[in-house]
Amino acid sequence: MTPGSKAFRVAVSADFYEGESKFKHTAVSIFQEYREIELFPLSEDRSPITPDQILQANGVIVHGQVVNRDTVSNSQNLLALGRFGVGFDAVDVQACTSADVLVFITRGAVDRPVAEATVGWMIALAHHVRVKDQLLREGRWDDRTGYMGVELRDRTLGTVGLGGIARETIRLLSVFGMKPPLAFDPYVDPSEADRLGVKLVPLRELMAQADFVSIHCPLNEETNDLIGPSELALMKPGAFLLNTARGGIVNEDALYDALKEGAIAGAALDCFVGEPIVSPHRFGQLENVLLAPHSIAWTDELVRDIGKAVCQGMVDLYKGKRPNGVLNPEVFDRKCFQDKWARIAVKTL
Repeated sequence: MTPGSKAFRVAVSADFYEGESKFKHTAVSIFQEYREIELFPLSEDRSPITPDQILQANGVIVHGQVVNRDTVSNSQNLLALGRFGVGFDAVDVQACTSADVLVFITRGAVDRPVAEATVGWMIALAHHVRVKDQLLREGRWDDRTGYMGVELRDRTLGTVGLGGIARETIRLLSVFGMKPPLAFDPYVDPSEADRLGVKLVPLRELMAQADFVSIHCPLNEETNDLIGPSELALMKPGAFLLNTARGGIVNEDALYDALKEGAIAGAALDCFVGEPIVSPHRFGQLENVLLAPHSIAWTDELVRDIGKAVCQGMVDLYKGKRPNGVLNPEVFDRKCFQDKWARIAVKTL
């Protein structure tokens, strides 16, 4: 390898370069000490990403773009795809595996900001923060008696999913004097839940017992419409539902009806079916709902940490190391991938 040669090319989806300083803290400085790693933007923000865009790339960092079978159909030089975040419903992981392309997410980098936002929303729902703010703006001082709040103390949190975000949420809530948390997660070892002080229960039991139901699972075939009319009907009239995961996990028609009819106390929603939402959403008609455009956890720290994680993953691959957050580790056992990795990486370790 000649000094200053570019041996490892990392493409970055075009949306990172749109607007004024959008995603400005992507931590690309991590690459600066490696002269052999070249970072370049995709020229157009296409979704799905097309194979011609990444023909010369050894790694691709994507944000919200769809990656399908066609995207990786010409992957002789493509080693890995790194997702800027933890959700991967827009990425066909099976197609990537078949094409000998590794897929990794920034596992752990989003835990604190999403958990903090979840706790903030729980408090805001319980204390009617949105409505009370509106009362004063409209000069309705005497109406305040109709909005008595509740505390988190002695209430029960139920998490749908017990991954990193849910665990961090439970940790942050430990100072509020809540009852022991519940979780529904068929993939978590009961002994691990015991260690965390969490009781694993069936979904229907969680829906019936929790005062706050918080969604922290991925969207896939198993979880699509996981919470529908029958599950929502089990919730207490004073219970709240929060979804900071993905639209589609909760049936929106059923949730709207439950909220409108007062069957549950309220909801906080950061994600929706059919994103992006570019016209007023029907949930906005309801005063017992908090809404955000899939950005409630967006902070400078979030973007900084995700950027560091995804860039470090590419550096690790270039140096012959396995990155964190790999979704399809079976790719490491495929000869075509190993041959490609050996050709592209410089195994300095």
